[in-house]
Amino acid sequence: MHKLLVLYSKPADPDHFRDYYVTNHLPLVMNWPGLLAWRYSFDVAATKGEAPYFAVFEGDFADAAAMAAARASPHGQRLAADVVNYATGGAVVIHYPVPDGTG
Repeated sequence: MHKLLVLYSKPADPDHFRDYYVTNHLPLVMNWPGLLAWRYSFDVAATKGEAPYFAVFEGDFADAAAMAAARASPHGQRLAADVVNYATGGAVVIHYPVPDGTG
């Protein structure tokens, strides 16, 4: 599995961010070809001090190639272009392989 993680800094208007994200951006996410699972949260907390992020998104893809194809697709490009409509604080996008494992 390969994970895409988006870390959103605090926006200028948190209420607009939440509303736009849920009403407009997430419906686009739901139809993203190649996306196996996704989750998000506006309740980001740090174990010590103040959290440096306002919101987080996680997307799961079969592998790095599937994620790259999804991001390069017209739909993926539309998703990326939509971020400026709500994430006025900016966003950090990282990705990484997730090996299977149990304790």
